[in-house]
Amino acid sequence: MGSPALCGRNNGQQRLGITDPISLSGPTEYDVLKTRELEKYLQDAGLYESQEEAVNREEVLGRLDQIVKIWVKAISRSKGLNEQLVQEANAKIFTFGSYRLGVHGPGADIDTLCVGPRHATREEDFFGELHKMLSEMPEVSELHPVPDAHVPVMRFKLSGVSIDLLYAKLSLWVIPEDLDISQESILQNTDEQTVRSLNGCRVTDRILRLVPNIQSFRTTLRCMRFWAKRRGVYSNVSGFLGGINWALLVARICQLYPNALPNMLVSRFFRVFTQWRWPNPVMLCANEEGSLGLPVWDPRRNPKDRYHLMPIITPAYPCMNSSYNVSASTLRIMTEEFQRGHDICEVMEENKADWDTLFEPYPFFEAYKNYLQIDITAENDDDIRIWKGWVESRLRQLTLKIERHTYNMLQCHPYPGDFSDKSRPFHHCYFMGLQRKQGGPASGSEQFDIRLTVDEFKRSVNVYTQRKRGMEIYVSHVKRRSIPNFVFPGGVRPSRASKLTWDIRRSSELKASDSTQVDSPSEVTESLDGDDRRKKIRIDDDANTNLRNGECLAAANSHHEEVHEVSQVSNTSSCSIKDVNFIPTSTNNLENLADVSSQNNGDHGSMGVNPSKNVSDTAADTSNCKEAEKLAIQKILSDSYDSHQDFPCEPEELEDFDYNKQAKDFGATKQGSPMMSSVANTSPVVLPTVSCNEARQSSSSYSNGGLEELEVLYTSTETSIFFHFSVLSYSRCSFQLQLQITSALVACSCKMLNDHIMLLLFVFLS
Repeated sequence: MGSPALCGRNNGQQRLGITDPISLSGPTEYDVLKTRELEKYLQDAGLYESQEEAVNREEVLGRLDQIVKIWVKAISRSKGLNEQLVQEANAKIFTFGSYRLGVHGPGADIDTLCVGPRHATREEDFFGELHKMLSEMPEVSELHPVPDAHVPVMRFKLSGVSIDLLYAKLSLWVIPEDLDISQESILQNTDEQTVRSLNGCRVTDRILRLVPNIQSFRTTLRCMRFWAKRRGVYSNVSGFLGGINWALLVARICQLYPNALPNMLVSRFFRVFTQWRWPNPVMLCANEEGSLGLPVWDPRRNPKDRYHLMPIITPAYPCMNSSYNVSASTLRIMTEEFQRGHDICEVMEENKADWDTLFEPYPFFEAYKNYLQIDITAENDDDIRIWKGWVESRLRQLTLKIERHTYNMLQCHPYPGDFSDKSRPFHHCYFMGLQRKQGGPASGSEQFDIRLTVDEFKRSVNVYTQRKRGMEIYVSHVKRRSIPNFVFPGGVRPSRASKLTWDIRRSSELKASDSTQVDSPSEVTESLDGDDRRKKIRIDDDANTNLRNGECLAAANSHHEEVHEVSQVSNTSSCSIKDVNFIPTSTNNLENLADVSSQNNGDHGSMGVNPSKNVSDTAADTSNCKEAEKLAIQKILSDSYDSHQDFPCEPEELEDFDYNKQAKDFGATKQGSPMMSSVANTSPVVLPTVSCNEARQSSSSYSNGGLEELEVLYTSTETSIFFHFSVLSYSRCSFQLQLQITSALVACSCKMLNDHIMLLLFVFLS
């Protein structure tokens, strides 16, 4: 019995994935030409390493393999094993991540895994003896162990090459040189940290086996990684997507278009994920239950999995959601960027844009009026490196807290990177853009009091067990005009009259369109003051509403009958589907689809295509083809199961953090009122939120001539608690919603009174 992902054939071509492809058509001359342009563009952008650097990396990996083999023999001898076992003792180096996928660039680090025998422990031997060996080697520099990380890692440079080294202790006495870690049996009798460490290699290898054309996959992935970094959506720790997430998304597109070249794959990436209805999961294969009883991602069984907003599932057992860090705000930002990419690719097909347009950098410090600035300091290099890693791992919590405590009315856009003021040693700072949720009621006096939220975040950071003197964190609210100059290239603030970008041109077009017609209820725009006003078509992304409505779909977990497959696709058609319920059934429409397909393949006679077909017919055929693709995507998303149910409360956003483990009797040591510590440990009130459509209806009487100045109150004082619920205009809500709000407030009041907490609830009536 073969792999569950390889469970079908289409006209002799093996199917990869949980559904049939959307299109099996091959590349056109246009695709070949544009793919060459793309490859040249990526090369000119410096995304490929030189041959000399590639050889150096291979030598470094060989040297690292020698080091771990010497290390394991030394510890075997020190533990009293007989000479035969000492000679047979072995450790092996595996690679994963961007290097293993073949999409790494110059200067990138190498993700490596050391697999050792059962008697080589992680704490004493790996982080003890091996760390000591490396510290004594002259070719090793910047050695930094992180034993308490979610996946313990040792970071260092070997002959100038950055290495991230994980460790997996297997239940074997001897590690064979031909060890196959893709087998499920390799996980038997291993600890949780070993399973996580092995997961990187197992997932990477599985991805390469599940894509139809590795070279096309690699080029497309390089492109999408570069695009994501330019547009500011490449960072797992910030709540966006990291390297493995982008690899899984690109791999899924390769499965759906197995014969396409990178030019078409990039275009279809944006087309598919613009229409994707999150939180439907992206899966390369059906989840494997396995025989070891390890937990796998399954929202039907695991309640926590139901709250993941953008699930992208790893294909190797145990299957996990690789994108659990995504929040409502970051999902909204990525959805908008997918739409922008789709719009540009559509224009590129008309030769009205080029690759430069797609890769225009996102103007983060021009996009918002209000920002949060988070500064961290320490007293030396080692301390700032440790402190920086800890703070970065907690920044996502600030985004989640602000979203939750303002009921998603205040949206955050974290910048996926840090800045340093060269005039201040051992200093780093981070920024978050802030804006009111688009489509909600607008009021000139609206304020968001996030002082308690920020103070709670700072406390969660300051309880770090390894915190030392001088490790400090400061959070402040800054206006756009007050952004420090050191964040700009060269330390020079650019003039507001920036170059004419695609976004500005698009804004002008939308502005002209809006001035001649009534706003559509499905469109919401964002305006910025000055000449660089920017408007975007926004998608209703109310993640809470989606969760409550049960829109999360999942493909078959272990039973293929749960996957409602898209039916066979013709080799000569790029968009035809056999299921007549999802395509136009008229003879003319079917002929049009066939005509377009045969035209794409350069065979004008096989389907009776008229070579002299006029432009209007071609445009109509192209429209039909796109519509058929859209229906195919809907078909893939059409089979859901009831995994999302209504729950009385949302899960804690700090599910990976335990105050009790980090600090004992924290409430007793905190200065301030006792109410402060009590509220910090109490789940916030979850008020019903207005859906986007209802919010637009309730705010239809408001004029929205631009984004009003958003007042964000912040102060370090902790002497009072003030809940300001002026975001939602109570009297303008429907009667049913008023009842829901009142019920929630009463229930919350009763709960808090039972906990001996006095809470004053103010409802502002208009």
